[in-house]
Amino acid sequence: ITPMPSVALKPGSCTKPFPGLDVDVVDDAGNSCAPGVEGKLVIKNPWPGMLRTIYGDPDRMVKTYFSTFPGKNWYMAGDSARKDEDGYFWVIGRIDDVIKVSGYRLGTAEIESGLVSHPSVAEAACIGVPDEVRGNVIYAYCMLRQGFTGSDELVDKLKEHIKHEVGPIAVPSKIEFVSALPKTRSGKIMRRVLKARAMGLPEGDTSTLEE
Repeated sequence: ITPMPSVALKPGSCTKPFPGLDVDVVDDAGNSCAPGVEGKLVIKNPWPGMLRTIYGDPDRMVKTYFSTFPGKNWYMAGDSARKDEDGYFWVIGRIDDVIKVSGYRLGTAEIESGLVSHPSVAEAACIGVPDEVRGNVIYAYCMLRQGFTGSDELVDKLKEHIKHEVGPIAVPSKIEFVSALPKTRSGKIMRRVLKARAMGLPEGDTSTLEE
C-alpha cells in the first residue's frame, strides 16, 4: 500500500494498494469488514517482491505470515486496519500492540504516552494479561526518572493520571516499576518477554535482546 501520483491523498491514510495487489481488511473468520470497521490487514495474492522464506527456518515463515487463515494462503501483515468508503486504507497499529479489555480495543501506545506524560515516568511499556472477567487487563511497566521512587502512593497517582488522560477503561490493573525494559538491539521493546515475566512463563529466545 503506497501513495501514488494518480491517487489523491488523505491525511493519516496510507492510501490504496499498489496495482496488482489484492489487499483487504477482514475479521477473525476471514470475512471482509464493512467500511470503517477495524480488522486484520491481509494480502490475498502473491507479489513479485514478497519475502519467500526465512533462511534456515521455512516453517516459521509459514506459521508467522500464512497460518492465520488456514487454506487461504493469505499473507497476514500483523497490522490492524480499516478501509473507508472510498477504498482508502488506514493502518491503526500492530495487532500485538492492541489490548482488548472488556470489549474495548486499546492501543498500547496511547496508554504508554499517558504514563510518560506524568513527571515521574521516563519510559513505559504495556501488555495485556488474560483475565477471566474482562478478557484482558493492562499490565504496565514503568521506568522512573531520577529523583522518583516506586511506591504504592505513586501507583495510585499514575492510575489516576491515566484515568484523566486516557479514560477509566485504560487504567492498568498492575503497575510494576523496573530499572530497564527489554529491547532488541534496534530499540524495539520485546513485549513477549514482558508478558512472559508477568505471567511467570519462560521468556523464550532472547538472543536479539539488547545487552
